[in-house]
Amino acid sequence: MQVQAGAITAIMGAMVSFSFGIWNESLTFLLVLMAIDYFTGVTAAIKEGSGLNSNVGFWGLFKKGLILLVLIIAHRLDLILGVDAVMGSAVFFYMMNELLSVIENYGRLGLPLPEQLKRIVLVLRDRAGESKPDVPAGPENEDAPENPKEPKS
Repeated sequence: MQVQAGAITAIMGAMVSFSFGIWNESLTFLLVLMAIDYFTGVTAAIKEGSGLNSNVGFWGLFKKGLILLVLIIAHRLDLILGVDAVMGSAVFFYMMNELLSVIENYGRLGLPLPEQLKRIVLVLRDRAGESKPDVPAGPENEDAPENPKEPKS
């Protein structure tokens, strides 16, 4: 039984190594952020009263799976091009995307967020062309300026 478990572990390790190359801390951090984002999204949906929807949950996990597929493609591109830039760039892009989503979910849950984090999310959402911010202003942020670089009046 131990030999079979060892063989299965070795095969899985080889598959992960082939897919993503050397596993580094940024990949671990991305997976942690993905898990936290999913958990906080589910929690926020329950708190908002929209309840759990298996279809929404499925598509959320499906998107996260697609992110991992993009990382596999990025790693293979690194190997083809002989560089170490494509996968690293993709990992950091998705880390920031997941981090923003976690911050938005915290806002939906009503957890206190530092004012600067709220402003950063709003600026990034505005630059991305999204008109509806998911981070609620809250009572402490009602008089915040539209442009965070402008002083409050």
